[in-house]
Amino acid sequence: MPVKNRFAELLPEITAWRRDIHENPELLFDVHRTAGKVAGLLKDFGCDEVVEGIGRTGVVGVIKGRSDRRGRVVGLRADMDALPIIEQTGAAYASKVKGRMHACGHDGHTAMLLGAAKYLAETRNFDGTAVVIFQPAEEGGGGGREMVAEGMMETFGIQEVYGMHNMPGIPVGHFAVRPGAMMAAADQFDLTVTGKGGHAAKPHDCIDTTVVAAHIIVALQTIASRNVDPLKQVVVSVCAIEADTPAYNVIPQVVKMKGTVRTLDPAVQDFVERRVREVAEGTATALGAKAEVNYMRGYPVTMNTPEHTGFAVDVARSVSGNCDAECAPLMGAEDFSYMLNERPGAYIFLGNGDTAMVHHPAYNFDDDAIPFGSSWYAGMVESRMPAA
Repeated sequence: MPVKNRFAELLPEITAWRRDIHENPELLFDVHRTAGKVAGLLKDFGCDEVVEGIGRTGVVGVIKGRSDRRGRVVGLRADMDALPIIEQTGAAYASKVKGRMHACGHDGHTAMLLGAAKYLAETRNFDGTAVVIFQPAEEGGGGGREMVAEGMMETFGIQEVYGMHNMPGIPVGHFAVRPGAMMAAADQFDLTVTGKGGHAAKPHDCIDTTVVAAHIIVALQTIASRNVDPLKQVVVSVCAIEADTPAYNVIPQVVKMKGTVRTLDPAVQDFVERRVREVAEGTATALGAKAEVNYMRGYPVTMNTPEHTGFAVDVARSVSGNCDAECAPLMGAEDFSYMLNERPGAYIFLGNGDTAMVHHPAYNFDDDAIPFGSSWYAGMVESRMPAA
């Protein structure tokens, strides 16, 4: 099951879809143009069913195989949304929308799955049903959670589900995956420190919230270095700090901070949530101030089931001969995790070569990766539901 010749033939057409989507990026759930294009193409391909508006703006296509003796259903997912970034690629097909760009390659994911859908609708060389899932709002909106909450898995009878993401730094055509935790849970917190403001020349009459905030920031780093097993990954980052005054000579009454916590183990996630509160509140109390923490759970850990990871590896190796089956996990987050919480499956990386990293204004998807990605998507259907 190497790269399929049909995708070499389709490459100019799939590339044109990808670049059109790239030129017209949309954010979060507001992907009406992209979803409309996807739905229109799926209908043109002859999908047996095309349903729009799942998870607000998601699209699902159903493709039945030549037979259905075993009643199996495999789901394949791609994401459609872009990022609020000003593009700096200089590409001829660069974003036409100021302040938005496909800086994470979702245009490529959508195009590759569309290519696979066209091929599967043409050939139908499998026994069962393929469900192609085009999801909005991966970049912070939880579109995967919304689609699952609307009963997508039950409605379409999906039994296992697979997703893919491009990855700069891995050669084009190479794959990487691992069983178990593939990507991290991503939580957020707002932290408010209240003290006693006053004149900067008289700090002894104040409770200096900037000093308290600084101590909290440093103390939070001990969670990873001194509270959690060194073999368990955790990242605690305070990423923004803001005082309630911009003056040079005023000690602020209130300082607000924003941060993120990344973990790969649900038990560690629970522990760190509790510890963030204890450290912040205890440090503030020791310095005469008060700290309030609003801790918000985000995307859960992206957890690949071992058996289905093995299936993904087999197809990846048959497509290109190159698949790292024990790659290191990433501390980034992915809301495909919601789908994997509902059904067994796997999430795999596809190499995007020596481009800028995702979420960078100079990032660009490499169209040479398309035949590999489309072949893997299609191969997952044909290998998991071989023709009877």
